[in-house]
Amino acid sequence: MHEVRLNSILDNDFYKITMQNAVVKLFPSQIVKYEFINRGKHHFPEGFDIALREAVIKMAELKLTKEEKKFLERTCPYLDLPYLDFLEGYHYDPSEVKIQQEGNDLKVTVEGLWYRAILWEVPLLSLISELHYEMNHMERDSNESVMNKTLEKAEQLNKLGVNFAEFGTRRRHSYKVQNLVMEALIQKKDSTFIGSSNVHFAMKYNVKPIGTHAHEWFMFHGAEYGFKMANQLALEHWVDVYRGDLGVALSDTYTTDVFFQQFDKKFAKLFDGVRHDSGDPLEFADKTIAHYQKNGINPLFKYIIFSDGLNLEKVEEITSYCRGKIGISFGIGTNLTNDVGLKPMNIVMKLIGVQAPNKDWIPTVKLSDEHGKYTGDPKMIELAKEFLRIQN
Repeated sequence: MHEVRLNSILDNDFYKITMQNAVVKLFPSQIVKYEFINRGKHHFPEGFDIALREAVIKMAELKLTKEEKKFLERTCPYLDLPYLDFLEGYHYDPSEVKIQQEGNDLKVTVEGLWYRAILWEVPLLSLISELHYEMNHMERDSNESVMNKTLEKAEQLNKLGVNFAEFGTRRRHSYKVQNLVMEALIQKKDSTFIGSSNVHFAMKYNVKPIGTHAHEWFMFHGAEYGFKMANQLALEHWVDVYRGDLGVALSDTYTTDVFFQQFDKKFAKLFDGVRHDSGDPLEFADKTIAHYQKNGINPLFKYIIFSDGLNLEKVEEITSYCRGKIGISFGIGTNLTNDVGLKPMNIVMKLIGVQAPNKDWIPTVKLSDEHGKYTGDPKMIELAKEFLRIQN
């Protein structure tokens, strides 16, 4: 019996909560589908599907507690009371999740109303990761070693004088390791550590929950309204719900170049900054700075959150390149929560389809700034590239 389970409904990335709030308000009847992608071709031992199913069934017992609701009320004033009441009544429905195992290969899909299905992705990935290490009997570094490594990283980031957040829930080694990392990160009083993308840990350690929206927000808009309108309508809808709060725009769902064509002066002024999640970070910084300057905005009043596969070397390189040119901040994930002497997993879960009114499925695509990271139906990818005049 493998006792891997979630302890809180808030053990999730904050952007899932903020997106769910927007979906409840704007798209309450949309049906969508997600699919697990085993990018790293990991080996799942016999019985993995059964252990994962058990953990998923237990998730139906999770409920928002009174303390958790108070924390969200206090910390996130832009989440209104009707939404918090909705979240208090929400529970996971395991029938939305299909799990199959063929040999050592794992298939997981989630299908259902978007406002319900949206919360599954991150917990499923973290459960798959934790069970993978446990059921393959892989020994990690000691607790002391995990904490010491984290303290060293925090010290170096402190010396660089850059703000950073912990973004590592989806590919963490385990709940226990993420807890140790958080414990280490809050030890230093004058630290540049500013918060966590994990709402449960943000509450537990009294730091800020961090996040706005993910690729799926833009991918949905592409399937629903067409690729040419996707970025613009996704941003417009975000502003309709949040009125200037949660102002970091994700830029690479249909490539950064296409994004900046639509991120006009209104959006550039309204949003506090942009998030970098694929492609060359220094090239991205140049493009962002140039875009702000072209629109008569001082880049030093804006910032970039870098969140793509970061380690200390990358952070150092980006910092020395961007300092004095534009504000910067870092979201560090796997390098914090899965640096335990084992190979981190390379797994993702993506929105793959949106149901049309006639019940047909419209495939979604993501054309990030790295070709290897393109995801979605090949025909649809070609169609999107044609529409958006993407040459490569």
